[in-house]
Amino acid sequence: MFGVWAPGEEVAKLTYFGLYALQHRGQESAGIAVSDGKRILVYKDMGLVSQVFDESALESMPGYLAVGHSRYSTTGSSTWANAQPTFRATATGHLALAHNGNLTNTAELAEIVADLRASGPELPLGDVDVATSDTELLTAMLAAQSHQNLEDSAGEQLCRVAGAFSLVFMDETTLYAARDPQGIRPLVLGRLASGWVVASETAALDIVGASFVRDIEPGELVAINADGVRSRIFAKAAPKHCLFEYVYLARPDSMLTGQSVHAVRVGVGRKLAVEHPAEADIVIPVPDSGTPGAVGYAQASGIPFAQGLVKNAYVGRTFISPSQTLRQLGIRLKLNPLREVIRGKRLVVVDDSIVRGNTQRAIVRMLREAGATEVHVRISSPPVQWPCFYGIDFATRAELIANGMSNEEIRESIGSDSLGYISLDGLIEATRVAKDDLCRACFDGHYPIELPSLEHRDKYLLESSQAGLGVPSGAAGLTALDLP
Repeated sequence: MFGVWAPGEEVAKLTYFGLYALQHRGQESAGIAVSDGKRILVYKDMGLVSQVFDESALESMPGYLAVGHSRYSTTGSSTWANAQPTFRATATGHLALAHNGNLTNTAELAEIVADLRASGPELPLGDVDVATSDTELLTAMLAAQSHQNLEDSAGEQLCRVAGAFSLVFMDETTLYAARDPQGIRPLVLGRLASGWVVASETAALDIVGASFVRDIEPGELVAINADGVRSRIFAKAAPKHCLFEYVYLARPDSMLTGQSVHAVRVGVGRKLAVEHPAEADIVIPVPDSGTPGAVGYAQASGIPFAQGLVKNAYVGRTFISPSQTLRQLGIRLKLNPLREVIRGKRLVVVDDSIVRGNTQRAIVRMLREAGATEVHVRISSPPVQWPCFYGIDFATRAELIANGMSNEEIRESIGSDSLGYISLDGLIEATRVAKDDLCRACFDGHYPIELPSLEHRDKYLLESSQAGLGVPSGAAGLTALDLP
């Protein structure tokens, strides 16, 4: 997510570049909403940021206030109707909203929205597709408060929302940012010479020339407009920052909770070398997210670091592809071995995590075919044994290779000579964040936010139960002036 309030700037282009820096967080669809103070224009479509927007599209979106989003679906199908930002009429104007995370009380919110629609005045958006995401339900809740402005509505309604939600949203004149009380997903505030920026990661601030000011705090709602920056606390903070952000999700050049992600990952690699040494000739990473860990492993072990795998930079992250078929195809397209580097060598191969095992199995096979004599796999995170309900799409334990399999069985499955994972305590120590302030659920099964009942954990809950409740989504090119 990215948001900017900057009079005099080309905010659509700033948002485009901000989303470009955040493309790793979602590759299914992209959208930008822009306001000139009188109306909001929303433009979104399926595909990467660079595929959705071109120069002419961005030139057609004048204004001084914008929010943008690149989607990785965790509730609702990967469809145009579920692309963000969402867009709805309110009693005082219009609302465009972007969301990173996943809500855990979606079924309850669907009932709340149904009651609001039954009892409150209808706010028509015209004949548009029906969305089936938790984000659309949240948008409907905020928009339906006819007796309040948007800021007050958010301050009141966000207390009813459970799960992971970092939000960037706007009306015609004001930019808003909010973060759930646990602060599971990152959200930061930055300063431009002519305004303010909010973004999912600090790397997006860097690309638009904004200086980092601070993290948006857990349980905090921030409003930015011509009157300045305002902050209110809508819920007591109980930090549970996602540990997997440090392992994989965040860019290495971002900062999380004051720590360099790259430095954390290098530190994990050093600890990994101590916990799981190996006799080998070279250490190679699985690029790119395994590179810092491999650097640290080489530093601590004294084994030379080398690049043994070449990555095709134009293939997306295989982990967040929305289907198993695309994941497997992506692995084959993504990496190729440097045979002259690895032929006849004993290798330590460092990767960030093993989730399903597809990547590691294919890599070990490639390396052996290219002439490696031994392949020792080292993983910069503990075994992923539990599903995530807070914004990562591996929703069943059956998908996780570490569920029900010992390390030795996993080693046999991927075909390596040895296998070693960093310990959970070692990983936590490298982050320099207190253990109790981290969500570790995917590693130890301790969920910091109450989970929905089993029948309500389906990613497609709002589709299979037809509980979308007729919640309409905003349309590409739809402006406030087009509304009845």
